[in-house]
Amino acid sequence: MNIGEVAERSGIPTKTIRYYEDIGFLHPKRNENGYRIFEDTELHKLTFIGRARSLGFNIEECRALLALYEDKDRGSADVKKIAQQHVQEIEDKIADLIAMRDTLTHLITACAGDHRPDCPILDNLSDGKGE
Repeated sequence: MNIGEVAERSGIPTKTIRYYEDIGFLHPKRNENGYRIFEDTELHKLTFIGRARSLGFNIEECRALLALYEDKDRGSADVKKIAQQHVQEIEDKIADLIAMRDTLTHLITACAGDHRPDCPILDNLSDGKGE
């Protein structure tokens, strides 16, 4: 398969595929004129990485998961540890988002939203006061 075909089949843009090759996720063969030739193994890796990225795993986590996937002597505990750490990161982000929402909701409630210039939202943004 050429890069266009593998991009279409994997759902990953060609630019991203080139990036994944640059960082060592893929090692496609090259034909005489230098064009990449992708085999089913590269397509499978791209699908794997694409799914991991869609679940929010970062590049290094994907690298670790891919290495574990390719290691037939791996322990599933290693995979589970990476997934558990990722879930904790997600939970931390959710907590941060909830705190942001609560702060903004409070500021919106405190803002009269009328023709006067005073605004607790802008006060809070400028100096942290106005809550």
